[in-house]
Amino acid sequence: MSKMKPSKADPAILMAVAEYFKVLSEVSRLQILTCLKSGPMNVMDIAEVTGLGQANLSKHLKVLTQMGVLSRQPKGTSAFYEVADPMIFELCELACDRISERVHQQAENLKALRNNTAVF
Repeated sequence: MSKMKPSKADPAILMAVAEYFKVLSEVSRLQILTCLKSGPMNVMDIAEVTGLGQANLSKHLKVLTQMGVLSRQPKGTSAFYEVADPMIFELCELACDRISERVHQQAENLKALRNNTAVF
């Protein structure tokens, strides 16, 4: 059994990871991903579910496709978008769970603080 040596992180890889997270840091893009969790959809369907305008939606779909998060399949006069790697949902779920736990804990801490504060 060989031991893995600690390696220095490749700056190019770290830059790519930072870009990936930058793409996911936009609320509209997260709405699009959530919308596509149920399967491929065309632009009109995505717009209806997310409430995003056509121009805004197209911009976000382009970014997500260029980063390889989504794939685009032309069908007739429209195109269908789908999540290229479903692992993205595990990543988002992990982040959402952690953030939800933190927000819940902060709310509990604030509630406890309010209950322990003397009224003047």
